[in-house]
Amino acid sequence: MNKKFLAALTLPMLAMAANVAAAVADMAANEAPEIEAAAAAPIATVEVATRKTRSSVELSKSDMQKILPGVNPLKALQTLPGVSFQTADPWGNNEQNLSLFIHGFSGQQLGYTMDGVPLGDQQYGNYNGLSPQRAITSENVGRVILSSGAGDLATASTSNLGGTIETFSSNPLADRNVAVQQTVGSYKTSRTYLRYDTGNFGDGNSAYISGVHHEQKAWDFNGRQGGDQINAKFVNNSSLGRLTIYAAYSDKIEPNEDSTVHSATEKYQPYTRPFMYPNFQQALAYLSATGATPAAEGNNYRNYYSDAQRTDYLTYAKFETNLTDTTSWTNQIYYHNDDGVGVVAGPIGVAGLPALFAVYFPGQNLKQVFGNSGYATRTTEYAINRNGWLSTLNTELGDHKLQAGFWLEHNRSSAYRRWYALDVNNPSSPYDRPSNPLITQYGSEIDNKVAQLHLQDEWRVSPDVALQAGFKSSLQFADGQFPVQPKFGAIANSSALPVGEIITKKWFLPQIGGRWDITAQDQAFFNVQKNMRQFVTYGGGGVSPWSLSSQGAFDLFKSTAKPETSITYEAGLRTNHQLNWGAVSAFDGQINVYHVDFKDRLLQISPTSVITSIIGGNLAVLTNVGSVKTNGIDFSGTLHFGRNFSLYNALSYNQSKYDDNYVSGKDIVPTAGKKVPGSPEWMDKFVATLTVADTEFQLSGDYVGNRYATYTNDLSVKSYFLTNLGVSGKLPFLNGGWLKNARYRLNVTNLTNKEGDLNVVVGAASGTYNTFPIAPRQGFLTLMADF
Repeated sequence: MNKKFLAALTLPMLAMAANVAAAVADMAANEAPEIEAAAAAPIATVEVATRKTRSSVELSKSDMQKILPGVNPLKALQTLPGVSFQTADPWGNNEQNLSLFIHGFSGQQLGYTMDGVPLGDQQYGNYNGLSPQRAITSENVGRVILSSGAGDLATASTSNLGGTIETFSSNPLADRNVAVQQTVGSYKTSRTYLRYDTGNFGDGNSAYISGVHHEQKAWDFNGRQGGDQINAKFVNNSSLGRLTIYAAYSDKIEPNEDSTVHSATEKYQPYTRPFMYPNFQQALAYLSATGATPAAEGNNYRNYYSDAQRTDYLTYAKFETNLTDTTSWTNQIYYHNDDGVGVVAGPIGVAGLPALFAVYFPGQNLKQVFGNSGYATRTTEYAINRNGWLSTLNTELGDHKLQAGFWLEHNRSSAYRRWYALDVNNPSSPYDRPSNPLITQYGSEIDNKVAQLHLQDEWRVSPDVALQAGFKSSLQFADGQFPVQPKFGAIANSSALPVGEIITKKWFLPQIGGRWDITAQDQAFFNVQKNMRQFVTYGGGGVSPWSLSSQGAFDLFKSTAKPETSITYEAGLRTNHQLNWGAVSAFDGQINVYHVDFKDRLLQISPTSVITSIIGGNLAVLTNVGSVKTNGIDFSGTLHFGRNFSLYNALSYNQSKYDDNYVSGKDIVPTAGKKVPGSPEWMDKFVATLTVADTEFQLSGDYVGNRYATYTNDLSVKSYFLTNLGVSGKLPFLNGGWLKNARYRLNVTNLTNKEGDLNVVVGAASGTYNTFPIAPRQGFLTLMADF
């Protein structure tokens, strides 16, 4: 983003702010008490965490739901500085095409928790967690905290190189209540949310239970997104302490999108690649008699359908007690079970499939073998069974606040790649689980144990200065086996997939930070922290040791490879001031500068990425490709114009560059000095909120700058600027008697109906990349009330 663009973007916003502020000032001329109250409790777009020694910002439930009722907590973060988030649907539910970058780190290099429970690294191929939107219904989220540089030492994560995202559930209400919410809108949207709060009952008891049913048609094909969720939470406050029990059930099916392949050899590059389901006759006519796709479409051919099916059970029990006036002890146990499957029904004549199938059915008519339709259904079937324990002890000794704790987890995960027939006389549906496979290509079982310890001290040097220092230890004991090995020749360059144990121990990952209360309204902070990403424990694909093509490659990796590490340096200023600048009544904001040294970056190198994505991994080499240097700055601030208008803007700059070239086969890939692809250098976001009487108007904008699309930076995708509109208000004619808080919310996404490349999928050093498109303008109306 250049200076001209910044001026073009910022000046109109400031002009609009001034004009609206003047109008607001006229309306509020006789409302001085209200303006003073607004300064004390302004319309906060984000909340800056003032007690932290690092950059930390928070979104409340209210601000999340303004973006779109039911929004994924991760998507809600896209309004924050330094966050680049994209996915195909307005809610951010689709995980297959989700892209998240924060300060140059991808989503799989961040840490995620919900009420302290670890959610894994958010890879689409489940192996150690679940997404926040499956762990909790969006409407039950109380707040989300982003620590964009370095997370808390106690964060239960093995992947938080680049920061943490903490989601917290809301608590039961003090009074009995029934909340009802219904959303309808574009592409046959229907989202129904019900919640019952018991209110306080018994001796310090309160609870709620909620349910949601969500469905929407995909915007570019006849796919149905959605599912059902149930959440329940119980809280007991007694003289012994606070007991919290939480349980969640999620059963979701998301239609996946096919990305568009871009390269000089791809003459056909469509904006979308829609599936043909349920038009089976169209799918049959699409293929030749031998099952071949149209040659003119190349790698951008169409599949019949694809989807992600996920069923999750998550529960935890947490007990917080005060041992003395200065000492507290918190213990939490949790359990998570996931049963998932990724499904693709596609042509049997593409990307090396004939050679694969010939290994299992030599000399046979493959079209007849797979149901005579020309299509086969491929699945990756996941299972996760994990449990864990978190324990934290806090105590105060004079000017010192000490904290010590541990996290233990035992995770048993599996991934099976299977192929099923698609019968020409009885075609399957994407909403049913396939059965009776013709081929089980491979099956992995990985047993993983994690132990994380931490100790820290916060020393109050003076009333205005605090220093914090500590460290954590991260240990992982992973044992991967393949109960089902592929037949010889089923995976190129591989006679058998690797098995064995890898133990990784890092005993000292230090952190030091401090904050200085310059005034009651201004604070400076700094933080330095070292983090490590443990090896991915997934069998059969991805950036995992168990994705390597041979036992020899695994053994060499085990003896020589190092986990990825990062050292993050950050410093910044926070401010929160009441002002008397005409119409401007308050300002709050934060500026944060940072530098990151990222070492031992692991990269999956494959010369045939298209084939890898269809057949399965193990064609790749997992190798250390050196270091990355990152420098950046975030600025976010909100101007408050009384109670009636606020203008929030977040500007961020990030430059992440590779230090080294790497070797692929016999070739040197010139990546030294190149910028990390997929991550934009410039981003700017704004949220303008205007309240007139009982109606609130909110206009938001999201600018994402150019992004490189290959490791050598020879290709890139253009910037985009999207706007969204929200209008909400009360329904006074419905309020009264047994009905209360009746209100509405109207949301329009992609207000100007922009087209372009939403997110880029990077998979090659040069010459080719994939993209997903920007979804069209969509509108939604939500009605809600309490009883």
